[in-house]
Amino acid sequence: MKQPKPDDRRDNVEKIQKSINNTIENMEIAEDMMRKTDNPQTKQQLQAKNEKRREALEGFRKEIREEAKAREEGYK
Repeated sequence: MKQPKPDDRRDNVEKIQKSINNTIENMEIAEDMMRKTDNPQTKQQLQAKNEKRREALEGFRKEIREEAKAREEGYK
């Protein structure tokens, strides 16, 4: 039976930061689309997506703090 790969957390902070950057970029695109559309349903859907993205950003930021601390402590 094949052994699972060991957990390699060395680049987790960078991966989380990339996710944060992508999420912010998607929020900005959605905001731009909301300004350009006259469709109330589309605006509502985009607003709902951005609210979920805001919640995700909170989680990402908490996770990145935890990972940075674990990195400083040598992943003990």
